[in-house]
Amino acid sequence: MKQYWVGTSWKMNKTLAEALDFCEILQIHKNNIPNFIQPFVIPPFTTVREVTRQISQQEIRCLTGVQNMHFAEEGAFTGEISPRMVTETGATLVEIGHSERRAYFGETDITVNKKVHAALNHQLRPLVCVGDELSEKQWGASAETVIRQMKAALYQVAEQDVPKVILAYEPVWAIGDGGIPATAEEAAYVHDAMRQALITMYGAEIAEKVTLLYGGSVNLNNSLELISQQNIDGLFVGRSAWNANGFCALLDKVAQFLAQKP
Repeated sequence: MKQYWVGTSWKMNKTLAEALDFCEILQIHKNNIPNFIQPFVIPPFTTVREVTRQISQQEIRCLTGVQNMHFAEEGAFTGEISPRMVTETGATLVEIGHSERRAYFGETDITVNKKVHAALNHQLRPLVCVGDELSEKQWGASAETVIRQMKAALYQVAEQDVPKVILAYEPVWAIGDGGIPATAEEAAYVHDAMRQALITMYGAEIAEKVTLLYGGSVNLNNSLELISQQNIDGLFVGRSAWNANGFCALLDKVAQFLAQKP
């Protein structure tokens, strides 16, 4: 069975005490996580080091990441963190290009590409978010928009490094408080288009090794229908997984479903 990824980004939530409480509950459930599922959590930067240490000490098979990273090694970039700083925390994933970073903090396709290269140069795995606006969905341009963002993110990435990049399709219209969950068919349509574009760019062997996640109002009710789609390799979960029990319940449900697949 191929490996599926299920993870969550906490955004600007959780104090250190709350983050460690999350880890304690995850530790209780750690033996329920089968090898074919790779869980991950992406805390605020202030808690990444401690969360990573706690997960390691408790031997929980869960990866950690950061929510953003500058592409420069160092410099006069007030408030930013460098790849070397990320590496020091023990985290291995870098979330890049989330729609909130694009909308509120000036992230562009150019900076996304620079950050992808910086992450790879420091043996970190980029988790690149791509997504379409509601207007682009209405125009029938969802796939074209997402593929353009994907191509920009992967520009001049060496072929052997392409499978290290994780791509998360997060339709802007499906995330947040007022998000409208994508149907499994809508998510599958974009994921199928992404995989086909990767095949055209790099060939089937490399394309099949690229992990494609879906994120956008994922919850217990729609998780199984989404994960059952051929080109959806995992779920990037929002508020449904901010509570540790909710995260563990979703992991358990997905694991039980996948274990029964022929």
